[in-house]
Amino acid sequence: MLSFLLGQPNHSLHSCLLGEKLRCYKRYLINFNFDTLALVIFCWLSQKVSYLCIRRDIYFLEVRTSPNIHINNRGLMKEQNTDKASILIIYTGGTIGMMENPSTGCLRPLDFTYLEDELPELKKLDCQVRVKQLDQPIDSSSISPKEWKALGTMIEKEYDAYDGFVILHGTDTMSYTASALSFMFRHLAKPIILTGSQLPVGRLRTDGKENLITAIEIASEKKEDGSPRVQEVCVFFNNYLMRGNRTCKVSSERFKAFKSYNYPELAYVGIDIRYNDSFIRSQKSKKDLIVYKEMNSNVVVLKIFPGMTPDVIKAVLSIEGLRGVVLETFGSGNAPMSEWFIQTLKEAINKGVLIINVTQCDSGRVDMKRYETGELLADIGVICGYDITTEAALTKMMILFGQEDLDLDEISFLLANPLRGEFCIDRDNHELSCWTMIQGR
Repeated sequence: MLSFLLGQPNHSLHSCLLGEKLRCYKRYLINFNFDTLALVIFCWLSQKVSYLCIRRDIYFLEVRTSPNIHINNRGLMKEQNTDKASILIIYTGGTIGMMENPSTGCLRPLDFTYLEDELPELKKLDCQVRVKQLDQPIDSSSISPKEWKALGTMIEKEYDAYDGFVILHGTDTMSYTASALSFMFRHLAKPIILTGSQLPVGRLRTDGKENLITAIEIASEKKEDGSPRVQEVCVFFNNYLMRGNRTCKVSSERFKAFKSYNYPELAYVGIDIRYNDSFIRSQKSKKDLIVYKEMNSNVVVLKIFPGMTPDVIKAVLSIEGLRGVVLETFGSGNAPMSEWFIQTLKEAINKGVLIINVTQCDSGRVDMKRYETGELLADIGVICGYDITTEAALTKMMILFGQEDLDLDEISFLLANPLRGEFCIDRDNHELSCWTMIQGR
């Protein structure tokens, strides 16, 4: 049923020119007469207008339209040029969303409803931009599967309406979110680019403006056939585009805060944007998007260290309800050969706990066949993580354990094989080994 909402008086709107697009994207004031009212109602019923409000104090119609609809100064609607890419920006919180008050110097949250006013450079981009935010933007250190599910739901809902998505996120857990989203989306054929900043966007030397503008530009880039040039979840930061589930945060103060140690960068931004196309994922067949939104957080990261005691290891592995362990080992997957240590791991595995072996090193890979200690771990059923990051291993476990239709053997098999390019089985052949995609997941 069509609803007419009576707005409260707002005399500041008198100064607006008829038909002028207001600060809120897709929002217009048009002459209030029976002709335009009938036209708006018709378009609303045909789902081209998403919001309608009669402002009784000034006798104008306030209309919000879909991104490709424009209202001219006579109240006529027409389709805009749809050749331009449409990008949805999703704000989750973080440093990038702060502006400096010019009079007090204090930082305040940026009102993303008026993003183009705060960042006029966006108007120069050859694409249509719309902004949404989570119901409750949060500091990234408080991110959880609840927010990942909300992001997945929002993108799933808007997937057909936009050519790409840019997520503004705090840096502390950006790699975790990027990794989680990569496993949540199956048959993804559009870019989801996460970015943020080390300095608030309102600061003079901020890295936020360049990161945001370039992320939008990359998300709107298309191939000659019209398909998106990037079709995966990525992180863009300080001139580099990286596969999201390959990244980790490496600095709390440098602008170059993220690095992809074990996989080449997907693009470098200088005077031009140079894409490393051979390493960018491309969806070869058109299939319907599937979003896995259920997760199980009963997993833990266990980092081994010299001098660890049996009581500590047993306490961790005996946590009630524990499903999976990311075991951070030395070097290429080595761990103590103490009988108590191997026996404790074996008992946990026999109880149905899955353990994946990940190196503590920033770069390199786990090779459980190189040394005797690695072979001992493999013999008791520890899964080789190859060159996967801790962030990717952890979030992959959460999502796989969240799928109730999978039994333990299936989850173990999926953990041991790359699903979204998160690791390479063969270090010398990324193209063949990295996309050994498991059909059905």
